[in-house]
Amino acid sequence: MPETHNVHPPRVILRMDDEIVTKTQKNPAKVLAEAHPARWRAFTNNYGEVRLTRSLQKIKPGKIREMQKIATARDPMYKPANFEAFFDVTVEKVENLEKMAEALRGWPGVRSVDIEIIGPDPLVNQGDDPRFPNQGYLAAAPNGINAPFAWALPGGDGAGQNWIDIERGWTLDHEDLVGNAPTLIHGNVRDGSRDHGTKVLGVVSAVDNTIGCVGIAPKINSVQVASYFGSTIPDAVLTAADALSFGDTMLLEIQTTAQFTPGGLPTYGPTEVIDLNFEAIRLASAMGIIVVAAGGNGTDNGGLPALNLDTYTKGGLQILNPASPDFRDSGAIIVAAATSAAPHTRMSWSTFGARIDCYGWGQNVNTTASNSSGATDLYSTSFGGTSSASPIVTGAALCVQGVYEAQNGFRLSPGQMRRILSDPTINTPPAATETTAMGVLPDLASILGGQLQLTPDVYLRDFVGDLGEPHTGSISASPDIIVRNAAVANPQAAFGEGSGTEMLNNLGHTVTSGQDNFIYVRAQNQGSAAATGASTAIFWSPVSTMLTPDLWNPVGTIPMPDIPTGEVLTCADALTWPAAQIPGEGHYCFIGLLDHPLDPAPVLADFEEWDNFRTFIRNNNNATWRNFNVVDVDPSSPSVDPMPFLVNGWLDRPLPMRVEMQVKMPRKAELLLELPLRFLRDMKADLNIVDVDQRKGLVLAKLPNSGRLLLGIGDIPAKERYQMKLSVKLPKGAKGRIGQVMVRQLFKGEEEVGRVTWSFQDAAIRKELDDKVAKRG
Repeated sequence: MPETHNVHPPRVILRMDDEIVTKTQKNPAKVLAEAHPARWRAFTNNYGEVRLTRSLQKIKPGKIREMQKIATARDPMYKPANFEAFFDVTVEKVENLEKMAEALRGWPGVRSVDIEIIGPDPLVNQGDDPRFPNQGYLAAAPNGINAPFAWALPGGDGAGQNWIDIERGWTLDHEDLVGNAPTLIHGNVRDGSRDHGTKVLGVVSAVDNTIGCVGIAPKINSVQVASYFGSTIPDAVLTAADALSFGDTMLLEIQTTAQFTPGGLPTYGPTEVIDLNFEAIRLASAMGIIVVAAGGNGTDNGGLPALNLDTYTKGGLQILNPASPDFRDSGAIIVAAATSAAPHTRMSWSTFGARIDCYGWGQNVNTTASNSSGATDLYSTSFGGTSSASPIVTGAALCVQGVYEAQNGFRLSPGQMRRILSDPTINTPPAATETTAMGVLPDLASILGGQLQLTPDVYLRDFVGDLGEPHTGSISASPDIIVRNAAVANPQAAFGEGSGTEMLNNLGHTVTSGQDNFIYVRAQNQGSAAATGASTAIFWSPVSTMLTPDLWNPVGTIPMPDIPTGEVLTCADALTWPAAQIPGEGHYCFIGLLDHPLDPAPVLADFEEWDNFRTFIRNNNNATWRNFNVVDVDPSSPSVDPMPFLVNGWLDRPLPMRVEMQVKMPRKAELLLELPLRFLRDMKADLNIVDVDQRKGLVLAKLPNSGRLLLGIGDIPAKERYQMKLSVKLPKGAKGRIGQVMVRQLFKGEEEVGRVTWSFQDAAIRKELDDKVAKRG
């Protein structure tokens, strides 16, 4: 014979005042009869024999007191409830439970009377569709929670974490669940609920194997289940709480009748609307258990009205409205159901209100499935309701807790977890068109990488003093890309932490043609997790004041060694730049893009839009530029080879630019700049012209040996490349660090978008540095 829709008869749960319970050990019905004999006679005349039995039958008072002792030590705001004050009321005859409950509510000594009508398993579209790989709720925001981001971090796959699902049935030996050995610890399995519970377990912790799907936390330490079938909800909750430890997670896959529609239909909401259930959940939360609860599906997904927690009242009190003085907080994370498509909107029947912390997909969830016969190889692509939404949030909590514990050695509290998962500034909000409060969808990348900073944050310096943060300083003088004419045996010893070269910017050589050259990259990590599997892509460019992406030419990619936390300068092995690929001898600009799976580098296409280019060159610490050229000078030979460079425009439109030069050279140094005539016209340049070649369209300008000089200001045409050449003649005998010339380009005259620098030094300094590198490396 098939099971009925509601296998749990309604319960009338009476809560007596604590004072009455503690004053007597008599039968509670006898206590009420003796206190109010006339009222009692009238009540029994209407309802016949009355029995009051303890509501909690499975868990003993002594165990509850032990748990409350733990709770008060962990949560100073927790006020222990007297669970011995709750009684189930049964009568001989009754036609209207609400009328009977109302009669009891008015009695002195009676604190509250609830009618618990447990709703059906809160799901939608239960058909077992043919399975296809479509777990979009795992995807990156705004679509999903970005579970793969967490999986790449230690603990992010649920390792070391434990959770318990509380509902009525499961098929625990399902082929895609059995690997995590789920275990029943309380109550009995209801065959009619096997499909529902199996779907929930699959969302959270389906095994990562070659069949089926994968759970949000597939490497979970333990999966347990507690059933209130053959028991009660609070017995199951308290048994589960006793089996868990601080920071473990409990999911309540339960919806309870909160009120009735004018037409008499039940409207389902969170199970904590029942006083006894609330106290059990509050105790679990105070013990440090992360409790996630389904918000409920209104009229069982049958349309309006949904339950508005802001206006819901119980006994005239707005117990679920955080803005009300009547509000009571169980500590649970309450979850609403949303559309699977982003931007997400609330499913019309889903509970809503300010008490809702998070939402999850309420439709189209791909997961494991079963049937009343216990099939072990079924799957569904259509799990939904707050039943599918709440395990998505549960899985997110397990991932966050796993990463946090792996990194810090301790766990987040329930309050901390709820604040993180429900923070609208770091998680995915509903669609802008959504007018009801429904919380946020957790975004694991934003939580772990942004809010908690539990991921690597690797960076290449833009200049010697760069600390890896957005800045307004130089953007083209990275000390972390080093080009050498000969390979170094031990790059870390030569260029890494403790080498003595950490703050030097003159370690590289001029590129030599006709032979291999060797490029070294060093990086740091300001995150809180070591970076394993990073790599750096290197590009070369002709010397240019603005390194537009059309100038970039790939050299290759360098695998980086593990980059530890603590900003330890870490150098990779050499990237060989083969002789056959080197265009010629001289100076080049180099671009480095540092990539890590959890801290990805921008891709080349990101730089092809002007605003993106401006943002990346200054604010993205994964990208850097080496446009700093060290010129080694022989003191006996004052002339330096001419130094060509480009001043160029943007890719697709003219832009207003200012080009200026800063010179710090010896007093007797002579500097000449060769530049195109059209630059003078386009940029309204006013220079000290010493020669004009109309045939070649070139002019020669004499430059001062110190000070700042405006080369030009105006709109540089799209794709323009002004070819220039700097010539320097130094006084004989110039030694040491001789001087420096810098040319930079500023967008709208204010925002630097690139520069090229030549630093002149005595060749003896180069020899000294090379000897030092050879000795250490």
